Amino acid sequence: MQNNKEWQAAYAVIEQLEQAGFEAVIVGGAVRDALLQRPAHDVDVATNAMPEEVKAVFQRTVDIGIQHGTVLVIVPAGSVEVTTYRTDGKYTDHRRPEQVYFVRSLKEDLQRRDFTMNAIAIRRDGSFVDFYGGVQDIERQIIRAVGEPQQRFAEDALRMLRAIRFSAQLGFTITADTLAAIQYQAADIAFIAKERIKAELDKLWVGQAVYSAIVKLADSGLAAYLTGHFHAEDWRSFKTEDRLVGWAYFALLQGASWQEILRDYRLSNKEMAFVKAVVTAFEALKSGWTNQHYFMYTEQELEAACFLAQLRQLNVPYPQQRIHELQAQLPLRHKQELVVNGADLLKWSGRMGGPWVKATLEAILQAILQHELPNDRQQIKKWLEHNGFDNA
Repeated sequence: MQNNKEWQAAYAVIEQLEQAGFEAVIVGGAVRDALLQRPAHDVDVATNAMPEEVKAVFQRTVDIGIQHGTVLVIVPAGSVEVTTYRTDGKYTDHRRPEQVYFVRSLKEDLQRRDFTMNAIAIRRDGSFVDFYGGVQDIERQIIRAVGEPQQRFAEDALRMLRAIRFSAQLGFTITADTLAAIQYQAADIAFIAKERIKAELDKLWVGQAVYSAIVKLADSGLAAYLTGHFHAEDWRSFKTEDRLVGWAYFALLQGASWQEILRDYRLSNKEMAFVKAVVTAFEALKSGWTNQHYFMYTEQELEAACFLAQLRQLNVPYPQQRIHELQAQLPLRHKQELVVNGADLLKWSGRMGGPWVKATLEAILQAILQHELPNDRQQIKKWLEHNGFDNA
């Protein structure tokens, strides 16, 4: 697990820093994931070297966050973020410290982190530095704030939602004092940017214990300050590996106002388009899908709509196992495959352009999808001459 290129690059950086007389360790989520035997791709290094000292050790560096002590170090094995040990100054907006202070003490650096499972370091020899019982908490499968929970959440209110998300992602239990602190300070989540909240929900939707996390959202009081409805019973059977399916299901549960609610979470246009396709395909499934639906939607969108229909226990036949087969049987899969275009219609009809052109092309497409007309230029021309360009 620790032999991939990210870990090798991190260990190479640590070795060079140690040869230069500094202390350096791997910290953060990579350590937690290593203990859980989960793959980790962001392997970050922390050191007692000041940023300028780090830059002096390595030939190639990039200042990606030097004001917070972070330098990107580029070595033959890859790129590694190296951050100087630090403590945080006063928090005034529940999001970020006004200042950071560089320190030489790893213990002080780990003390500022959110949860004990994220406050563990690994030395180059593989030994752990664990001042706050994080290894034991991982073994016990619990989420516990480092130090005083209310102070941790007052510093960055997003940590409350991160606790819920980690509980979904890992199936861990939140300790009573940590959960009580979330309940006490739940309203502070309103200070957090919706983009940061959305990023946490992205990960929550694909967790192994989504239902339990939604229960915790309600029990903690956080749900009352998040946009949209979070009814735990709706999520009892939900499980997916695709975060966008999570957003589509969340949208479906919101009713007619789902687009306004999802826009509040700053989904991208591409993400919104996927969700809209799944929701509309779900609604169409209630009456049964036609060739038009198999043409309009991607296989992924139709499979997601079927999955949601099963969750909502719709009394309709689910063609989930046959979607690929049914799409493959369509006479064409994309509008670009249509062998005629608007220019052909103008030439054949001798008429000026107008809305009738788009309507006629759509009528041709529908006739082809219903196997009433082959996708052949001459056959289409004859069909139009017989039916009339206005009545096609």
